[in-house]
Amino acid sequence: MTQTSKISAPIVVVGGGLAGLTAAVILGRAGRRVVLYEKAKALGGRAQTQGRAGYRFNIGPHALYRGGAARRIFAEMGLSFAGAAPRPAGGFAVSGGRKHALPGGFVSLLTTSLLRLPGKIELARLMGTLPKLRPSAAEGLTLRQWTEQQLRQPNVRALVQALARLSTYTNAPDRLSASVALEQLQLALSQNVDYLDGGWQVMVDALRHAADAAGVRVESGRRVVAVEHDDALRGVRLADGETAAAEAVILAMAPDEAAELMPGSASLRAWAQAALPIQAACLDLALSSLPQPRATFALGIDAPLYLSVHSAVAKLAPQGGALIHVAKYLDPTTASAAKDDEAELERLMDLVQSGWRQVVVDRRFLPSMTVSHALVEAKRGFAGRPGPAVPGIAGVLVAGDWVGSQGLLLDASIASAKQAAERLLAAAPAQAAAA
Repeated sequence: MTQTSKISAPIVVVGGGLAGLTAAVILGRAGRRVVLYEKAKALGGRAQTQGRAGYRFNIGPHALYRGGAARRIFAEMGLSFAGAAPRPAGGFAVSGGRKHALPGGFVSLLTTSLLRLPGKIELARLMGTLPKLRPSAAEGLTLRQWTEQQLRQPNVRALVQALARLSTYTNAPDRLSASVALEQLQLALSQNVDYLDGGWQVMVDALRHAADAAGVRVESGRRVVAVEHDDALRGVRLADGETAAAEAVILAMAPDEAAELMPGSASLRAWAQAALPIQAACLDLALSSLPQPRATFALGIDAPLYLSVHSAVAKLAPQGGALIHVAKYLDPTTASAAKDDEAELERLMDLVQSGWRQVVVDRRFLPSMTVSHALVEAKRGFAGRPGPAVPGIAGVLVAGDWVGSQGLLLDASIASAKQAAERLLAAAPAQAAAA
């Protein structure tokens, strides 16, 4: 026999990552009573930052898009974060086991050994027209189809696909929506990204503080095991048998986790089955010094690799030290051998930061970090993403990087969280905050 909570929560948010915290803050500030349940002891999910020997380790490479929905919504909430954009100087394109200057401006385009003259001319023409392109014109096409239609030089196609892979974190040119990739590439090239001082934990902490100030009751270490409903939403059941009544529920989690909480929902089950997670193998390195100070970035052209010295612009390491993220964007349709991936990332470090092995303070290898819970495929595009409302049960909504028609990655998470919260606020008048 289950026990019913004495304090009912009109709105329950399940999931204490950035999406769940954002939704909770918006609702709390609007005067709604909110309880947020997070199954882990610590909030933040993949946005947590771990301090190790004076270094700040994000869970793999993280970047906040300057022109994205997340930054705009955080500003609306009165939240800002210190950081800086990676510099174009010191960037390499890696192809054929060799380093080439990464074309990031007029001089590097002229001098790079990555492209021959016809390729340089074609790339210069593309860079001039890219800001004016309408991504919607590429709807229905995969990234590979679009590059093959628009670009004649194979090495330029490979470079554009690598830049799209960098901005979307997705290594699936035969499935990724070209319109989505172009929109994200335009966002990256026009306004760049920021690496945050202190790591992404600063966002988690700021949202937690805002949630507390808004009267949100945050309960970490409390796992929700079911959303209870019959003809209408009743509440949620926790792992300890307690139930909490709810006027509405926001499931800020992965699609398969949301489906497990509501096994009778055909919509959630279909969304979970359709979602193709995007993952990366990540090697996070703390070095006592940077062996090659001028080499701060590398992008694989003929292999889905990435290297960036995040501490070159953000406060993530002690004085003189370096914090580097190296990653391989995994093919979501093909299994990958973790040992081989780690060795490949080490070889990239050998090429770009020779001598790094002698100055390692700490390291962490993540063989399959989830970057996004659902690939945006060409046949669906942004318009084909689900939510935030779950059909069939009024008052149940979802939020996350797989939800809604706006943005990718963190931008999708925060935009969908705001949309879910605002739908609930529009559906019922604001109530006075509980005393």
